[in-house]
Amino acid sequence: MSTGSPHTETPPELAAAQLAFQIAMGYIGSAALQVALHLEVPDRLANGPRTAAELARETGVQEDALYRVLRALASVGLFEERASRTFATNPAADLLRKGQTTLRDILYFLTDAPHFRVYADLLHSVQTGQPVAEKVFGAPIFEYVKGDPALNERFNNGMTSASAAAIAGALKAYDFSGINVLVDVAGGHGMVLTSILRQYPAMRGVLFDVDHVVAGAAPLIDGAGVTDRCKIVSGDFFEAVPPGGDVYIMKNIIHDWDDDRALTILRNIHQVLRGTPGGRVILLESVVQPGGGPDFAKMIDLEMMVLPGGRERTAEEYASLFARAGFTLTRVVPTESLMSVIEAHLSS
Repeated sequence: MSTGSPHTETPPELAAAQLAFQIAMGYIGSAALQVALHLEVPDRLANGPRTAAELARETGVQEDALYRVLRALASVGLFEERASRTFATNPAADLLRKGQTTLRDILYFLTDAPHFRVYADLLHSVQTGQPVAEKVFGAPIFEYVKGDPALNERFNNGMTSASAAAIAGALKAYDFSGINVLVDVAGGHGMVLTSILRQYPAMRGVLFDVDHVVAGAAPLIDGAGVTDRCKIVSGDFFEAVPPGGDVYIMKNIIHDWDDDRALTILRNIHQVLRGTPGGRVILLESVVQPGGGPDFAKMIDLEMMVLPGGRERTAEEYASLFARAGFTLTRVVPTESLMSVIEAHLSS
């Protein structure tokens, strides 16, 4: 008869093997998540547990295959498997329901098929230092996205979803008062800008992005009730940015680009800010942390490397980048989201 504990610790060799396999098969979890999001499983579980059979009938898919996908996701903490092939929601799954304040749309974009095609050739970036996207798609990623209406919609919805999470945390952590005109550079459909304008009714704003993006911004701006205080301008930030703002904000823009192209954007902002009292730049970005622990920024950094050719940066790297563009990094404010508020003023 065994006298050992039924809850003995996993042997170190087995734990190491499990970790290695978890990393090696990470793409399988991503593909399973894409299926669950496409079939809207988190929404279908919102009112209580459902069986795999019920979900399969409702979504028109094969029951056993769906069960196996959901079982795999439950094994890593997404959903909870109950008795009799029954699944329930949990806090992680609740983040994946439809709605602009959830992570559903950004994760739907991050797990779509083009990502699998790109990451299959990650070695290309490591060997050449160039984005994989241009090799795989034959064009820079933003040009490719623009030419695929369905992908373009997933991208824009994903950016709005990510913006909602980022700005909610930023509004709690950072005081935007005192700004007269806030210019949101490459602001997409305006989630960041409209969220700030709603909280600061004396502020005016300018939403600036390329024409095919801002063409879809009106519904969100109208819905936020800030149409009378929000001007829409289209253009190319590598050429110029709209004048007239005293503060320029960018969410997940500088990380898209290498230092040379990031400096072009920042110097264009500096050009229109010169002489403006209190003129400053605000970035909403992930900041790479020192040390070797888990860090979202270190993973999304690879996304920047293989798609647009950009990078995530440490606080020190942001300070250096700003200094070269005529700004001084004044503070980095952590938020409850995965992004920080990075503030830089015009250098004296």
